[in-house]
Amino acid sequence: MTAQDQLDALQAALQQLRSDTLGVAAFSQLAMQQNMLAAALPERFGEVLSQLLNRLESSALFAEESCSFSRKDLLGSLQLWLDKAGLQLRKS
Repeated sequence: MTAQDQLDALQAALQQLRSDTLGVAAFSQLAMQQNMLAAALPERFGEVLSQLLNRLESSALFAEESCSFSRKDLLGSLQLWLDKAGLQLRKS
């Protein structure tokens, strides 16, 4: 499996997360297992992804109103991360 394949798998998983057919924990676990993708990207990408996943997992513990993290905003940030990761892979 290539880094691009792993990026594509994460994109598909994000769509499943948005449609509530995949849980937050499963998405986070999948994201953290994409070793080839992580190796192909600058270190900062891993740091940002880890922060986003931590926020996403925290938001899943609380109702939307009681959490300081908006699920919609977090999913948007994850999409932005995926978009930038794709650009970075194409540069390499």
